[in-house]
Amino acid sequence: MTRQDDRSNTELRQISFERNFTVHAEGSCLVSFGNTRVLCNASFTEGVPRFKKGSGEGWVTAEYSMLPRATHTRSDRESVKGKIGGRTHEISRLIGRSLRAVIDVKSLGENTIVLDCDVLQADGGTRTAAITGAFIALADAVNWGKQNGFIAKSATPLLDTVSAVSVGIVGGEPMTDLAYVEDVRADTDMNVVVTGRGLFVEVQGTAEAAPFDKSELDALLALALQSTSELAIKQKESLGSILETR
Repeated sequence: MTRQDDRSNTELRQISFERNFTVHAEGSCLVSFGNTRVLCNASFTEGVPRFKKGSGEGWVTAEYSMLPRATHTRSDRESVKGKIGGRTHEISRLIGRSLRAVIDVKSLGENTIVLDCDVLQADGGTRTAAITGAFIALADAVNWGKQNGFIAKSATPLLDTVSAVSVGIVGGEPMTDLAYVEDVRADTDMNVVVTGRGLFVEVQGTAEAAPFDKSELDALLALALQSTSELAIKQKESLGSILETR
């Protein structure tokens, strides 16, 4: 089956990370998965939420949103409507869980890092792009905290890298990194979050059109592991010497 951008079924879209994209955030990254572009800003603040006070541990959380014209037609801002949608809540929590899976909150000290992930342009895989780019911003924010004395110089809060990819069965064939035109045609759609060591953080799979069997599940997971391994390499290349993991 020929994909619209002539990729093979195992090939990622063009991936790029533009670090320090904004001047005010302690960490920032404009991540591109093909035509999907997400701006990830990491804000480092002293102190933690009430439920963490006195624990000696830090906190990492995330908020996700889409700009009104990120898609083919304009949508109203959720903040103006006065109600945050279920999808937005779900993806925000997913990003937060994914990042907390690879950070030692004890080493972070009683500090909070909030990741704001804003979709500038959507062409499929916005949540997976957000997770992958948010890690870059998080790593820069952790480095900022160490350089400015909020985190001990000897501490290594990051346990590993984390990235995510969408995979699916389209026209009977397993494919990785689905663009929008593939996502809407997928018989099975899956978002997979994986650490740099190849450990699963989260697997979200749905039979959109037809139930799938174990062999298809295994094929999709293998494809996701291959793709996230490639993404981890790209993350490490982007961060260079500032990336310290255990």
